[in-house]
Amino acid sequence: MVRVGVLAASGYIGGELLRLLLQHPEVDVVAATARKYAGEYVFRVHPNLRGMTELQFTPLDASKLTGSCDIVFAALPHGESVMVVPQLADAGLKIIDLSADFRLSDRGQYPSWYGYDHPRPDLLEKFVFSIPEINRDQVKGATLVSSPGCMAITAILALAPLLKEKSLGIDRDHIVVDAKVGSSGAGGKPSLSTHFSERFGVVRPYKPAGHRHSAEIEQVLASVSGEKVRVSMSAHAVNMVRGILVTSHIFTSGPVNPIDIWKAYRSMYTGSYFVRLVRDKHGPFRLPDPKLVVGSNFCDIGFEIEERTGRLVALSATDNLIKGAAGNAIQSMNLMLGFDEKTGIAMAPLHPV
Repeated sequence: MVRVGVLAASGYIGGELLRLLLQHPEVDVVAATARKYAGEYVFRVHPNLRGMTELQFTPLDASKLTGSCDIVFAALPHGESVMVVPQLADAGLKIIDLSADFRLSDRGQYPSWYGYDHPRPDLLEKFVFSIPEINRDQVKGATLVSSPGCMAITAILALAPLLKEKSLGIDRDHIVVDAKVGSSGAGGKPSLSTHFSERFGVVRPYKPAGHRHSAEIEQVLASVSGEKVRVSMSAHAVNMVRGILVTSHIFTSGPVNPIDIWKAYRSMYTGSYFVRLVRDKHGPFRLPDPKLVVGSNFCDIGFEIEERTGRLVALSATDNLIKGAAGNAIQSMNLMLGFDEKTGIAMAPLHPV
């Protein structure tokens, strides 16, 4: 059994990591750290895990983790992970980091997007930015992995095949990503903006321009297409707990045939269990909807074409806490350790919710 530790395990992402890992047949969860809840039983913070574990939260002690764990999931906040993860990496631990601290390969982007100079640029070169459906071979056998932001991975999965296919004539300078995310995307720490009276019933633009996930999206799309890509992103908080819907607007230089779009997606995602193509002609759920992926590691992708304006609309939906975070991280772990990538995360979505 592989010994696993989860850092910052008291948050929503940490809770999902624990829920999934506790049911994984190949791992043993031996550590769950949380500063505030050290000494408390995990099920007191994550009541859904009552009866599944008697594990207690412990303080984050890097020296103890290196002796007790084979692999660590770091769900620490941006800016904190970079202060802890290097110690674990230097000690030889396998790491999957879910913060933004190791997502960007260019250290020069950190001051503009995250407001600090990266203290360990040497590690940026060693971390693999993991989206298994796109760079599965790089993730296999990797030691250090960085998992994308939830809105970033949802957008990237819809856009990458279109940018890779040169014949579609995509305008790489004018890609608009519009994301709508549930309240769990803000984390478990309450604030005025997440207070029920202020959060319920909203469609609230909270980052209409300059969203930092743009950097991750541009990085991957440039790698896939071989050319520089510019992304304009807007984010909205909406009245649901879990889920993301990303609507991406792309413009083409000429008419596009739906068959060519299907071919682009199938070319990249044939054999990728967790990507589902959705474009039905009947029923209420004809295109991706976050409601239909809740509780799963699936990303549903669909599209429509507006011939009059040369606009291609790509839609993608994920559960922000699973494919957008914990599920993708465990999928990455499976590849790193040589397991079937579906192990422990191949559950069907919940319906109705």
